[in-house]
Amino acid sequence: MSALIRPFAALRPTSRFAAEVAAPPYDVLTSDEARARAAGKPASFLHISKPEIDLPEGTDPHSAEVYAKAAENLVRMRDQGVLTRDAKPSYYAWRMTMGAHAQTGIALTASVAAYDVNRVRKHEFTRPDKEDDRVRQIEVLNAQTGPVLLAYPASAEIDALLAAVTGAPPAVDIVADTGVRHELWNIADAASIEVITNAFERLPALYIADGHHRSAAASRVAAARRTRDGEAGHEYFLAVAFPHHRMQILPYHRVVKDLNGLTPEAFLAAVGQRFVVERSAVAVQPARPHEYGLYLAGQWHRLTIKPELVPGDPVARLDVSLLADRLLAPILGITDPRRDPRIDFVGGIRGLPELERRVNSGEMRCAIALHPTRMEDLMAVADSGQVMPPKSTWFEPKLADGLLSHVLD
Repeated sequence: MSALIRPFAALRPTSRFAAEVAAPPYDVLTSDEARARAAGKPASFLHISKPEIDLPEGTDPHSAEVYAKAAENLVRMRDQGVLTRDAKPSYYAWRMTMGAHAQTGIALTASVAAYDVNRVRKHEFTRPDKEDDRVRQIEVLNAQTGPVLLAYPASAEIDALLAAVTGAPPAVDIVADTGVRHELWNIADAASIEVITNAFERLPALYIADGHHRSAAASRVAAARRTRDGEAGHEYFLAVAFPHHRMQILPYHRVVKDLNGLTPEAFLAAVGQRFVVERSAVAVQPARPHEYGLYLAGQWHRLTIKPELVPGDPVARLDVSLLADRLLAPILGITDPRRDPRIDFVGGIRGLPELERRVNSGEMRCAIALHPTRMEDLMAVADSGQVMPPKSTWFEPKLADGLLSHVLD
């Protein structure tokens, strides 16, 4: 059985190019946004992760010429000395700081075999078309260029080693154009590598926070390339693992276009059968699980679900599930939030003012603010072998593409 994790010889930017190379994850920008972001920046990793920006506007981002352009740009950036590969396998401490929040983890490669037997645990369904895209990208580059965001159950042993490593000046210290500070330290000495590898081996599991399509694609590539060598590069996938209690999940709110034929008074009366409803003079950002903020007709209300309606199942007890099962479906008639055009989602750092704006503009009829999903709840869902409802988590800060890539030799 292969080790759960192992070090890798990263392909990464030379120090003078690091700030320009760093790019948002490939899937958070449209092609037009990426084109604008990379304008005048030939070293931006967007030329590899969103290579359609170097082809005529309107080019299908999944066409063969786009993947070929990614490979061409990777070769160019290596030839120009923008990217270089480390001489020996290492782990890398990675700290991200966004405002007052900081989290420090370890960049590593995680075992595909462990993923396949659910020791690297999932909590989302994947879409075949998105997997196909990542498979083609990995194959044409012979590299994984977007790290999967992992969580590991907090370990005092790993924390202590990271504290020692990050006491020295970082090898990379940049502020990306997202405003997030990224610091990296190289962990190359054999003793530290052994401590980290063994400490992770003792963990019961790792948990995918973000990157289900990237990890699924890595598994497919490994299956297609597999030989008897379980230690080949394709048997591991690029990831950065953070202790679960240091990760930050922001709330994912809901906005709804109509009240399903109800007046505001009738709607509130129906809600009151399942929730305690209290008017609020200020905007309501829920302070605890099972509490919601409702913005309707210029007025905020605090909703608290009645305790007897909270089941024990790890998925059914999630705030997003309770909202769907006790309000969206029975009162508003929204039974499939993935596809119903009457509902939309407001995630991340846009917050309550965005909810008020969309309702006050008349675009939406009401908004519902949620408490962020807790990492412990995500882990419980993954442990049970179930999946989270759509739009349950919004992780911030996000990893940068380009600072570390994994070449599959």
